[in-house]
Amino acid sequence: MSSSATETSHTAALQSAMALPFVSIITPCYNERRTIGLLLEGIYRQSYPRTAMEVVIADGGSTDATLEVIHAFQSRHPDLAIRVVPNPQRITPAALNRAIAAARGEILIRLDAHAIPARDYVARCVEALEQGLGDNVGGVWEIRPGDDSWIARAIAVAASHPLAVGDAQYRRAPETARSVDTVPFGAFRRTLFDRIGLFNERLPINEDYELNARIRQHSGVVWLDPAIRSVYIARPTLGALARQYWRYGFWKARMLIHYPATLRWRQAVPPLFVAGLLGLAISAPFAKAARRMLAALIGVYGGALGAAGAHAAVRRRDPALSAGLPLAIATMHFCWGSGFLWSIRLLPAERRSSEQVAQT
Repeated sequence: MSSSATETSHTAALQSAMALPFVSIITPCYNERRTIGLLLEGIYRQSYPRTAMEVVIADGGSTDATLEVIHAFQSRHPDLAIRVVPNPQRITPAALNRAIAAARGEILIRLDAHAIPARDYVARCVEALEQGLGDNVGGVWEIRPGDDSWIARAIAVAASHPLAVGDAQYRRAPETARSVDTVPFGAFRRTLFDRIGLFNERLPINEDYELNARIRQHSGVVWLDPAIRSVYIARPTLGALARQYWRYGFWKARMLIHYPATLRWRQAVPPLFVAGLLGLAISAPFAKAARRMLAALIGVYGGALGAAGAHAAVRRRDPALSAGLPLAIATMHFCWGSGFLWSIRLLPAERRSSEQVAQT
């Protein structure tokens, strides 16, 4: 191609980008050496013009090679604007708020460091916002294992299994676009935050669900389009999964104090199940009926998990799922439910402590 033709093509691309909304992709990040490069590669391959995009990463002081990976990517791809801003609080909502403050875009798209967006992810988010379909627009996850181990494969399957996540639409990919209670990540106009406020920094976890609750309280719409797709890389071990779901349950209880009407059945079942097991286990030494009910509950639950594992193993031709899927789902249920109950258990003491501080 001649130099004049190249210049004409470049000018046309700039004119096209100038006609589009400028997009800031905001990403919270801490010690994500293994996945941050995959995210940046996914952003770089977007069909949306790079001249109409920037990436703002709020880093919580990563101690691994995360920043080195980012800087190396910057040097290899100077045509994509990437900035790193500090997040000294090292919690997700603070990272998002720091990134929003630094962002230049009229449209903000959140992508986490464990995600890989489809090539048309940004374009579809912008299109839905431009059409006025929602105040927060998002899509569905294709969940992949965190490594090559048998338990990592099982965790990835569990993360979208109805027995584990209920009716969470973004994990189960509905056939049609619709209004929902929440979406992963999210795309917003900057003016939304002027109207309802930023992410709640008192909630280190569940900040996205709380923001969506405020959107709905302000008569806004949370819109899920199954054509908007991203890969989500699941936790690689049961230990990492347990910590993740304990935090989810703990902070969900705190969020519900302010938004009790947002509780969904899929969120209520794990703490009720764990509480029921604990109550029956405590009563079992003293009551025959409690022993029978406990045995029946464990039998039904174990049977359901076993059936789910066997079905997944046959359907996916992966024998390891027969054991791995029950382990992963049980970890999700028990840790989410226990975290929720422990959070409630701590509330009275925390309130008394707050009252004493206020009095002094």
